[in-house]
Amino acid sequence: MKSTLMFFLIVSFLWFYNSPIMWTNDTTHDFGDLILKEVYYHEFNFENAGEEPIRIDNIRASCGCTIPDWNTDPILPDSSASIRVQFIPRQAGYTRKQIKVYFSGIRNAEKLYLEAYVERKD
Repeated sequence: MKSTLMFFLIVSFLWFYNSPIMWTNDTTHDFGDLILKEVYYHEFNFENAGEEPIRIDNIRASCGCTIPDWNTDPILPDSSASIRVQFIPRQAGYTRKQIKVYFSGIRNAEKLYLEAYVERKD
């Protein structure tokens, strides 16, 4: 009985757990039409809505054409920060790139996306 109750408490906590990360712009950025092999940038902004400082531990992009840049300093509660992403498309056509952001003390990665339709330069 106790183990069943404990199981439901843990599941309820995980179900209703809210991340302290509050993105202040969309987590998906659509560049629209881009030119192949040109350099583009986008900045994802967020706020620490929690009660404890957080830090970005790591960021992983889905390919080498997407290069994230971030500050390693702690982000205090109610403070804002950003992640700047450089994108150099290497293939023509529609593309969607995923960026996983790992914050200290948060088990699951926050996911960001870049989308674009890439055209060859005439």
